[in-house]
Amino acid sequence: MLFLVGALLVLGVILGAVAHLPVPVGAAAGLAIALWLALFAARERLSGHRRTAHPDHERGGMR
Repeated sequence: MLFLVGALLVLGVILGAVAHLPVPVGAAAGLAIALWLALFAARERLSGHRRTAHPDHERGGMR
């Protein structure tokens, strides 16, 4: 619950800062963040397939 409150506080601060920027600058920043998140998600998805290929990963790593 405390994490949620902190996340909402940070979101409010960021949105308050973006409200003072011109619209094209805010849109460009939003696009850059969306592109970074998409690349991060694609990288995590591709690396996840390699990690689950090991039989030790499914059993927790130790016998």
